[in-house]
Amino acid sequence: MTSSLLLCFSVLSVPLLLFLFNQVRRGSLYGKVAASKLPPGPWRLPIIGNLYQLGPLPHHSLHHLSLKHGDLMYLQLGSIPALVVSSSEVVRELIKGHDLVLSSRPALYAARKFTYGFADMAFAPYGEHWKQGRKVVVSELLSAKRVQSFQVIRDEEVAMSIAAIKRLSSSSPSPVPINLSEMLLSLSNNVTCRAALGERFGSSNYEEDASRIFHILEETQRLLGGFCTADFFPWLEWIHKLTGLQAKLEGNFKDLDEFYDQVIEEHIETVDLSHPGDEDLVHVLLRLQKDPLRGNINIDHIKGLLTDIFIAATDTISATLVWTMAELVRNQNVMTKAQEEVRKVVGNKDKVDECDLRHLEYLKLVIRESFRLHPPAPFLGPRQTNEICKIRGYEIPPKTRVFINARAIGMDPNIWTNPTEFYPERFLTSDIDFKGQDFDLIPFGVGRRMCPGMNFAIVLVELVLANLLYHLDWKLPFGLREEDLDLDEKFGLTVHKKNPLCLLAQPKDN
Repeated sequence: MTSSLLLCFSVLSVPLLLFLFNQVRRGSLYGKVAASKLPPGPWRLPIIGNLYQLGPLPHHSLHHLSLKHGDLMYLQLGSIPALVVSSSEVVRELIKGHDLVLSSRPALYAARKFTYGFADMAFAPYGEHWKQGRKVVVSELLSAKRVQSFQVIRDEEVAMSIAAIKRLSSSSPSPVPINLSEMLLSLSNNVTCRAALGERFGSSNYEEDASRIFHILEETQRLLGGFCTADFFPWLEWIHKLTGLQAKLEGNFKDLDEFYDQVIEEHIETVDLSHPGDEDLVHVLLRLQKDPLRGNINIDHIKGLLTDIFIAATDTISATLVWTMAELVRNQNVMTKAQEEVRKVVGNKDKVDECDLRHLEYLKLVIRESFRLHPPAPFLGPRQTNEICKIRGYEIPPKTRVFINARAIGMDPNIWTNPTEFYPERFLTSDIDFKGQDFDLIPFGVGRRMCPGMNFAIVLVELVLANLLYHLDWKLPFGLREEDLDLDEKFGLTVHKKNPLCLLAQPKDN
């Protein structure tokens, strides 16, 4: 046993000594060249740096640190230099003057696996592959015309969800709370699945595997958003073999890859039979694969983009819907105004149509306010500098990880009066929007790395919320007051409500 401990210590001590030597060498270089030119930041511990200060909710922790150290703050996260941006002024300066330098992504451990070596777009580093991938996504997969072609899917899935809620609410003599978190996740999953694959989970080819596929995607998202030692200590990547993380990644990736293989094989058989106006996203990608003008799109690229679609789209949409409904039931005056607007605009029709959405001005303010208080991805996906750059007189080294804290910007009292209050009316006298031109509200990011799925997400969020408010009256379970409803968060790739949102729903006809 003693010899085993000595061997283990020897194995660990060699890389540790090399790391410490490297840190001392780098520290001496920065001390002579750049340490005095780095932005201010909190004191850091040896080796782990500022990792101990992140806590379970890093977007909150870094916001609090920025109040003391400034809106441009330097951290050392393990062996990774990091820059935290916490104000719209600094974001504006970064995007206007340094967007290209800040357009890359860090090579995250789990992302490398699930995106087939960064063959996707969301996690890919800046370069020709990323530029070609973004062109495909913007012009083909998520263009305005393509998003519009999914209208029937949205209408059908929303109608089925409303009908299911009505059935559940009338299934018992006494009111039964509806798990809205679960229902809205299922709804966003089904819309995304039908848009991407042509059919929903739980039907036809995927009926028997529906629950297994949900579990695979859920586990993929958990692993992508979890803590990986190698993301902060790249030289310790081998440790994931000991902790079991690598085995979990490999097992889940195998299941995910088999699902993608099944999907692609079935679509290859029908790609020549599909029509441009009726194509799902996999058909589009297979068609583009045959087009030499679109570059070299291979099967790994298609699988990587499917990971982006399933993980990013379903999760951010469901999280936004849940947060917005939670705020509405906590603020009944806002709920009443939004509900009255929807019912006045829609009149006596049996559902809210997408043509009604343009007239729902107050509902749009509610959604903006929800994005301000609850940006679904508060760090917008970390960026990485690809060369040295100077910002406000500071020198930022290459390969510095950059976190833009949308949550801190949304809580900035210099921009927002009473920032902790859910108050949609604040936008009545403001032109601030979330489409990437206003740096005060950036739930979808800004610049080259702005999320191309905004139109896909927004029309679904508006349609779902409008129908929920039109068809149903919502209340908290008996005995629960508005102020008792928790807004606790669970951090990950997307920030979700920690506890399920369970509400009482009563059909308006009753």
